Amino acid sequence: MKKTSVIPIPVNKALKTLGQNIKEARIKRRLTLELIAERAGISYLTLRNVEKGSHTASMGIYAKVLFVLGLLDNLYELANPDKDEVGKILESENLPKRVRYKKKKADD
Repeated sequence: MKKTSVIPIPVNKALKTLGQNIKEARIKRRLTLELIAERAGISYLTLRNVEKGSHTASMGIYAKVLFVLGLLDNLYELANPDKDEVGKILESENLPKRVRYKKKKADD
């Protein structure tokens, strides 16, 4: 029996939005599906799935399409630790309360 994974609703919404944004960027550039697919080295159907926000397309496929559209710089901002507010809070809770220096030996 095939095991299926359940995609959380917020993940689905984010992927759909990403797909719509990719499609809009392609249309604004007046580029065809065929041309983008060829330049990204993927099939026409795969690109259509990306534009629909499919969770079955790999992160690498999305990255190649963003590269072809000239939007790869946006990918660098994903999971940027400088923008991770929760991570910063958790990190600050683990900081030591005080710093202790090693005691020097008497014969030093």
